[in-house]
Amino acid sequence: MTRALRQLWRSVGFRLAFYYGLLVAITMLAALAIVYMQTVGVLQQRMVRQVAASVQQLVVRYEARGAEGVAGEIAHALSDGRNSDNEIYLLTDREGHKRAGNLDQMPSLAPDAGDGVHRRVVRAGQTVIAYLVMRPLPDGGMLVVGHDLRDQESIESLVASASAAAGIVAVLLLIGGTFVFRQELERSVGAVRRTAARIAAGELQERVAPSGQEDEFALLEGDINAMLDRIQSLMDGVRHVSNTIAHDLRTPLTRVLVRLRAVEAGLGDAHHPQREPVATAIRELEELAVMFEKLLQIAEVEAGARRQQFAPVALHVIADDVAELYEAVAEVRGIALLREPADRAIALGDRDLLAGAAANLLDNALKYGGAGATVRIGTHTVDGRAQLFVQDDGPGIPSAEYERLGVRFHRLDHSTPGHGLGLASVQAVVALHGGRLQFGDARPGLRACIDLPAADA
Repeated sequence: MTRALRQLWRSVGFRLAFYYGLLVAITMLAALAIVYMQTVGVLQQRMVRQVAASVQQLVVRYEARGAEGVAGEIAHALSDGRNSDNEIYLLTDREGHKRAGNLDQMPSLAPDAGDGVHRRVVRAGQTVIAYLVMRPLPDGGMLVVGHDLRDQESIESLVASASAAAGIVAVLLLIGGTFVFRQELERSVGAVRRTAARIAAGELQERVAPSGQEDEFALLEGDINAMLDRIQSLMDGVRHVSNTIAHDLRTPLTRVLVRLRAVEAGLGDAHHPQREPVATAIRELEELAVMFEKLLQIAEVEAGARRQQFAPVALHVIADDVAELYEAVAEVRGIALLREPADRAIALGDRDLLAGAAANLLDNALKYGGAGATVRIGTHTVDGRAQLFVQDDGPGIPSAEYERLGVRFHRLDHSTPGHGLGLASVQAVVALHGGRLQFGDARPGLRACIDLPAADA
């Protein structure tokens, strides 16, 4: 569950939708809070004004008619039927005895509660919460005027319930809107992402299908397709040059080799002065022929001509065969060749191409690892990915060079024989299979890993 949430949060569409929905929800809740505070504030102010007016009126009556006039006014207010259920009055004499009002006893107030306080009082045998104002009278008595808060609390509770319900609706709209927004964004971006994935797998002819809309994403799709057309044109031009050179020169190169071998055979004497130059020319032309052959093989792989031959392939069996093939070479060079780990790993692909790629990686490790090195070729399956890796404990390479590994004709060590096409062919094979060729620091040495989707994933 946690992993699924983390994957969901990695989605830019989900995060944008969540932030937008959260902003809307906060705005709604803030508006509800303002409405709540204003409603409660208006009720509170109205109640305070009513109590203050009643106190003022009773004080004026006391000045005009004394305590008896106040008692009569209180009796009239409690019997006139206007807010009688909410009004609270209490008039006491100098000794604290009740003279009028509906409170059973004097509330526990400070000597001067002129500003008003909220207290729990007993009125007609019932305990209620009330807002009270107390005024001492010149004759030593005390006047208490207040208002029952039950109706106000009911209104506040009603407003709070309505605000809570609106908040729940806002949260539900946030959740629903987030997923709807994410689906809409995924629909618009998904076509671009899927096309990019197919192009990364080597299908350079793929293009983003027009959505038929006239929005920003439609403009983006058009720009991406134009960019892909330009990239494919440039790539086709570069590949056409190298492939044409390799193809067109292979036949005359073969004829030259045949004639040189004929010349070498006609020299007869093993110590003839022309034999060594002819042999050197033959070796160099043979290396050139091998380079042309690798270029043509890369061109064939990049064209995807062998994709239709894909079938489940056991990478662990390929690793076993390649390790056995190079075992003698490793022994001659004084290198320990280990087959570990030897876990089962199944991928969908072309067995011959993958075997050639694995052999290429192992050949590089044996070539550059150096005498006394230890080289491991291993296979395992991790998170639905079938991996075959080759690792050595040799000198390794600078991490800045990792990005250039696999570029045609790029060589780190020009003193070692080669053409700079081995890793390029591996890169092309891995891309044809929809995988990744990864390089890392083995500390010490280099680790090269062919990472492919598992066949059962």
